[in-house]
Amino acid sequence: MLFAIRFTDHPSEYNVRKHYLNPHLDWLKQKRGVVLAAGSLREKHTDQPVGALWVVKAEHEEEALSIFSDDPFWVHGLRASVEVLSWSLAFEDMLKD
Repeated sequence: MLFAIRFTDHPSEYNVRKHYLNPHLDWLKQKRGVVLAAGSLREKHTDQPVGALWVVKAEHEEEALSIFSDDPFWVHGLRASVEVLSWSLAFEDMLKD
């Protein structure tokens, strides 16, 4: 199954993002088979990130919820909240594994 995971960052924790960006990117590289797409979200292109959006492949919602438990951004308190939604592709070939 596919899930969309939407993170909202603590606005006051931008330094956590700066400090742990490289470890976070390294962590994401290790999860490439599970985290199919990932990136930061901004209100405007030039603004600092306010969160992130990931597309995740998991067997069930509980697995999707556990995927980010050791992500440096999560561990060090950047994330204020997380939303996990089941996601269906409009066309099967839109996202290749």
